[in-house]
Amino acid sequence: MQSFKLCMLAALSTGLIACGGDGSRGPQGLQGEQGLQGPQGEMGQQAPVATEGKALDLTILHMNDHHSHIAAETFGYDVSSLGLSTKLSDDSAITSVSVTYGGFPLLVSLFDTLGAQSNNVLKLHSGDAVTGTLYYSLFKGRADAEMMNQVCFDAFALGNHEFDDGDSGLANFLNSLNSTACETPALAANVVPGATSAVKEGYLQPYTIVERDGQQIGIIGIDIAGKTKNSSSPDADTQFLDETTTAQKYIDELTALGVNKIVLMTHYQYTSDLVLAAALNGVDVIVGGDSHTLLGDSTFSDLGFNPVADYPAVVADSTGSTVCVVQAWEYAHMLGKLDVSFDANGKVTACSGHPYLPISNTFKYKDSDGSTLSLKGNDVTRVAAKLTAEDEIVIAQEDATTAALLAVFDQDVDVLKQTVIGTNATDLCLSRVPGDSRSSLCDSSATYERGSDISNVVAKAFLKVSPTADIAIQNGGGVRVDLAAGDVTIADAFTLLPFSNTLVILDMTGQQIINVLEDALANFLDNGGSNGSYPYASGLRYNVDASQSKGSRISNIEVNPQVDGDWVALDTAATYRVVTNNFIASGQDGYDTFQEPYDAGEFEDTFTEYAQGFIDYVEDLTEATQEVGKLPVSEYSTQLFIDTSGCNHTTGAGCEMK
Repeated sequence: MQSFKLCMLAALSTGLIACGGDGSRGPQGLQGEQGLQGPQGEMGQQAPVATEGKALDLTILHMNDHHSHIAAETFGYDVSSLGLSTKLSDDSAITSVSVTYGGFPLLVSLFDTLGAQSNNVLKLHSGDAVTGTLYYSLFKGRADAEMMNQVCFDAFALGNHEFDDGDSGLANFLNSLNSTACETPALAANVVPGATSAVKEGYLQPYTIVERDGQQIGIIGIDIAGKTKNSSSPDADTQFLDETTTAQKYIDELTALGVNKIVLMTHYQYTSDLVLAAALNGVDVIVGGDSHTLLGDSTFSDLGFNPVADYPAVVADSTGSTVCVVQAWEYAHMLGKLDVSFDANGKVTACSGHPYLPISNTFKYKDSDGSTLSLKGNDVTRVAAKLTAEDEIVIAQEDATTAALLAVFDQDVDVLKQTVIGTNATDLCLSRVPGDSRSSLCDSSATYERGSDISNVVAKAFLKVSPTADIAIQNGGGVRVDLAAGDVTIADAFTLLPFSNTLVILDMTGQQIINVLEDALANFLDNGGSNGSYPYASGLRYNVDASQSKGSRISNIEVNPQVDGDWVALDTAATYRVVTNNFIASGQDGYDTFQEPYDAGEFEDTFTEYAQGFIDYVEDLTEATQEVGKLPVSEYSTQLFIDTSGCNHTTGAGCEMK
């Protein structure tokens, strides 16, 4: 492993990597019992013949939940201790650089390089390939499929978001995934398509069987049942069967066929995978998804990421046999490499490995004049050496073919960002706190009484695209600009909501909701934080008295779930479902009460980026022949505002001294 890393590091001077061959990209194997007509022709129906048992060392390269994040992203890295020779224009030291990591051009290269280092390799993707970025909004899975085909996975297990555009949307995605010489089996043992489903005939198999070194390996796919049925959009008569019962059924079927090495690909969440492993008999490996779980050591926490356990988890099945459980985080940031040793009877004797985070050897920094520059020469080597001192981080060169494909999609994205998705009836003014002057379209009088027009609309958008939520809460600082009257484009949505936040749903009591609102106000009134924490909401309204102390600033709180009924008093003991962005859900911007359930993992991540949520809302209005516009006064979250001096912005009472 270390020699591989040294080879990559030595390649920095040329920008080329020649640390291994290109790897085999063609999956092969037999399909499960359904053996039906697939998008590319007749699938194999012949039952496999049991092979003579012998020991096998298997390498599994895997990823999950890339959610249409096909391009690389960046993180900041502290270089203040490295003594870089390069200085800023004002002759001060560079303290931080931007590191490019992940994305399919880097991942494809890494899949190939790692695959070439082992004799028996499986390449697996455990679901939620789609939904979450503009690439999906514009290309509906085609961009994801073309990126995935550059890896050429041996199997793909369906996730819940594969059904976001119904069974027909899934069929279109799978058609794209199987439109080249690379044909990837789509596995979903517990999915039973409805009578008229677009994926009824041959698109899905319960399992596939592949052969490595003369040994058969069964791979079963399991999707998360309740979440897919209730939170995505499968056809009404498409069924999702119990995960545990179905998994055991097909383990038993494969065992009866003489297959004694079984990999379960699940989109079922990490903690559920651990419970599942203990309930089953005969599974050897679980390669999971859905919970976006980062497994690993302090290498990742030192970078500011949040690993939750070691990689891999080694647990026991119901008979005490070893099961190896892994997952590989999210958003095409990394891939996992699991090495598994089987004895001649198909029992796991050892498993080991870790995730790999591929990074580019281009490190950028912000100059003192505001420009962005790249490190050169020995400083590049110095930063790269520090980062790659840990095995989990490797320099990778972009795969040229994949990078060229991505560039084509990027060109289309730049053009299609100008796509008109709806119409805005009137200027929607921006403010943070009622009466401030953030707007470039309106003077402060327009937002003096109840605050930001556009922030209230954004909150309603998030509520309406999250139909299982009762109310939405959004921080004022997360909304960046006004929305002018006229056409609304995709670019407008990403300018309005530019951060990579996703929408999450938490179950909270009425009292916790009050505490959240009080936290948000205290952040800037008491704690010196930004007034961007001022809370806006939909399905929730209240009075604010900023002249009071914390705990007494929010009053007359009423709810109207999904804004579909009457306004009633908030019940402090009742539980409500709150959709918000994951930034404040994690306790940022002073939203402390959100943090406890979020850190405990007690939330549902929709994995919808918040700009995409606004796009979906506008498109839904357009489809219903409606425009975006100011909400009725009754829907503004701030119904009455008293500022810190005691001035009532509605009645004028107490304002004489202002």
